[in-house]
Amino acid sequence: MVQLPAYYLLFNFIKNFTGLLNILAKNATKINDLRLYEFYSDYKLQFAHALICIIKSQEQLRQFSLVSGEENPTEFYDHDIISALESQNNSLQEVVIQFCYFSAEFNVLMNFKNLEILHIRNCNNEQILEASLTTLEFTDYIIDSSNIVQILKKSGTLLQRLKLESKEKKIWEESLLLETLKSFCPNITYLNISNIVLSTQFLDLIGNLQKLQFLTLWDFYVILKDEPEILVIQFAKLLPLTLQYLDLRNSRLNSYINILLNNCNAPLKNLLIDLPDYEKKVKTLIEFCK
Repeated sequence: MVQLPAYYLLFNFIKNFTGLLNILAKNATKINDLRLYEFYSDYKLQFAHALICIIKSQEQLRQFSLVSGEENPTEFYDHDIISALESQNNSLQEVVIQFCYFSAEFNVLMNFKNLEILHIRNCNNEQILEASLTTLEFTDYIIDSSNIVQILKKSGTLLQRLKLESKEKKIWEESLLLETLKSFCPNITYLNISNIVLSTQFLDLIGNLQKLQFLTLWDFYVILKDEPEILVIQFAKLLPLTLQYLDLRNSRLNSYINILLNNCNAPLKNLLIDLPDYEKKVKTLIEFCK
């Protein structure tokens, strides 16, 4: 048995894979959905040129995903690949970027004529981005509102779907976020937001979203000293008649579900909640569903 050293095997893998990418660049020009996953910085130098050739050779690339294999975002060659997307200015509609470091080159995305959907997950320096979008998704361990208000303002009335998932801590500068959404984004139909507090400012936002159809509130906090029962009643009454889907799992609002349902006029078709005290709440649920 012949055992080849690891570096030899890795070299041959890189060589063969790069060759495959070059073949694709010359012969596969009708790709409309290109996804690059587990992309490690150690190999980006070898693969970057071939990937750039693939991107530039496409006739109508509509969806593009760049997901680094490393959890600590770095620059490396991401910006070269992103710059190559300029060749798809007329066709690109959706972009997914994860574990990347945003540099000035990423602003090429903001000039795309048909870009509508942008998903940003666990990235750094995203505050440089400005775009007019219909769908925006931010997922990170901690979301800093000051980094995203510009893209929210630029999207304005075009924005219809928004997901802000702060995985570990409450959203920073929550007040700034809520005021921006209320002032600039009244046409949201889908809102998924986590790690915020039930407040009068949040109620003002909900009252302004008269087209809202889907609402998800995970890790939603209630501050006891703020008379939560009154706030829950106000929240329930402000839910628009367009609302069909309400997800309150892993939310403190579950403790007030009886109050919420007794004051809710929205014609919900889907209600997702936690029921630790099922027997105390089942009667209210039955009455609400009649």
